Amino acid sequence: MGYSAARKLPAVRSETGTVLAGTGGRLQAAVSFLLPCHNWDLTETQIAPNLSVVLVRPRNPLNIGAAARAMSNFGFFDLRLVEPYEVAFREARSAVGALPLLQAAQIFETVAEAVAGSHLVVGTTSGERREPEQPLHRLEMGASLMRAQAGKIALLFGSEKYGLSNDDMSHCHFLIRIPSRPEHSSMNLGQAVAVCLYELVRCQPGANFAASRRVPAPSEHVEALVEHLYAVLLACGYYAGTNTAGALRRLRNVVKRLAISKHDAPLILGMLRQIQWRLKQQERQDDHGRGSL
Repeated sequence: MGYSAARKLPAVRSETGTVLAGTGGRLQAAVSFLLPCHNWDLTETQIAPNLSVVLVRPRNPLNIGAAARAMSNFGFFDLRLVEPYEVAFREARSAVGALPLLQAAQIFETVAEAVAGSHLVVGTTSGERREPEQPLHRLEMGASLMRAQAGKIALLFGSEKYGLSNDDMSHCHFLIRIPSRPEHSSMNLGQAVAVCLYELVRCQPGANFAASRRVPAPSEHVEALVEHLYAVLLACGYYAGTNTAGALRRLRNVVKRLAISKHDAPLILGMLRQIQWRLKQQERQDDHGRGSL
């Protein structure tokens, strides 16, 4: 997984008053521990039960094992895989100390199935090869948005070779990228998982999700809305005479950007079903009228 260029860190003043010049790579790592949010206890965070790591079509069992190890390091235990390339990943030696997590990983045939039940779906991308249709944030901003969520989150990582496809991304509410050198932007899958999860827990003093926050609709409800809306548009002739290739994906992107809430989704779905029923009734009446002529 590759990401945008990292900028030099500005001079940072530590808690002791010492000024640190942000010029070296090693200093970058050190500075992060001097920032105000360094004082956290990982055992107290509540983000882990709410987040699933989803590896989409991973190719190398060792990378899957490394991702599982990173998850265990930072207290995340829900690993999901979509069409893993190699079934023998459950015995990957790279999953040091994380074999139970790896062996409990769930396998799905599609991204839609893997993110079912998630209220927020976030994808990872370098953002270099194509212009994404979803909002794209740096990791820091994306992590902040994820911590502010009140429901279940799915964090998607694409295959080592191709990343996430446009169709995979259409299931995402937004995308994130890790800052890196443009001359060497590609990261190992296990490294990318570790960096993202570290950023999620880095500034957490405890509870990460406020129960009073607006809860987005689960992914399966959003997918149902997309399918019914697509059927209604087809029935009313919206796509008449046009090429519908990619229409479902574009429609999904639009609905995702609306950020429909958990409470609103059933209401809108009921409206669409009523419209579908009425269109079918009208079609039967029209057929009957033509038959009586």
